[in-house]
Amino acid sequence: MELTFVSYDGDYPNLCSGTLILAIDGNPVVFPRDCLRSGGSVRLIGYVKKGSWNVSNWPEGFPEELKERAIDLVNKNVKPGCCGGCI
Repeated sequence: MELTFVSYDGDYPNLCSGTLILAIDGNPVVFPRDCLRSGGSVRLIGYVKKGSWNVSNWPEGFPEELKERAIDLVNKNVKPGCCGGCI
């Protein structure tokens, strides 16, 4: 199965709030909104640490064997979070 990145529309001030679309063998797979979780962090004193993304909510029936590749694709195509926009 071929897995490709299609789009992600999350943007500042909430980079983690968006809709992720990947494709399996050319067929679009729309992920639940707000499915990404940042490995970054933010503190109220203005410190923002960017980190890798993880997927916290998968589409029903998404193949288990593609999940690691999906996370890799997200991290190659979506700028690192955390943008700090949510505070």
